[in-house]
This record gives sequence, structure tokens and C-alpha cells, in this order.
Amino acid sequence: MQFIINHFYIFLSIFFAVCSQLIIKWKMSAFSFTINEGIVDKFAFAFSMLLNPYIMLSIIFTLLSGLSWMIAMTKFDISYAYPFTILGFITVMILSHFFFNENLNIYKVIGTSVIILGIFIVSKGYK
Repeated sequence: MQFIINHFYIFLSIFFAVCSQLIIKWKMSAFSFTINEGIVDKFAFAFSMLLNPYIMLSIIFTLLSGLSWMIAMTKFDISYAYPFTILGFITVMILSHFFFNENLNIYKVIGTSVIILGIFIVSKGYK
């Protein structure tokens, strides 16, 4: 049972990180910068978005992800735990396809399958 609880911290970290990234993409996808805008204007806009409640929530999720990861690091070797973070990339890829109509092709599916197989193999090596 303790083994499952310890893994919960890894997956909680991944969950918060994924939620944070999806919120940022959702709120920022309505904006685009033109080539004529200066770097100062782009940063001023990005900093102004920090007042957006959804972006604030995303920052809180990022903080919670980091805290969960810190707890997970007290339970596992980093060489065991870190491969699980790939699940965040996979989840973002799949959810961005459904929420943002981003391209999901056979190469991404095959690559993702190889990554999942690798995580499974790595997890079998844990004592």
C-alpha cells in the first residue's frame, strides 16, 4: 500500500504540471504577436497576463507540481522517478489534440508507445 501512496506523489506532480500547461495554452492561444512588435511589448503583455485569474491558477498548479515532486524525491531515486515525467508530455500531447485540435499522427503515436514501453521497463527495475 505504501508503494502506491508513494507513486501518488509522482502522478500528482504530473497532474498539476499538465493542468498548468493546458491552462496556459488555452488562455494564450487567443493572442498572437506580430513581427513588428518589439520584445519589450511582448514581455509587457506576458507580464500583464500574470493578473489573469486562470494564469494565476496555472502558476499555483506549477507550484503544487513542484511541491509534489519534492515529496516524491524523498520516496524514490531520481533515476527511477524521472522517467515517469514523460507521462506528462504524453498526456499534454493527447489532450492538446482533443482540446486544441493539434496534429496527432502515426509518428507521435508510435513514439509515445515506445516511451510507454520504456517507462514500463524502467519501473520493473525498481527494488
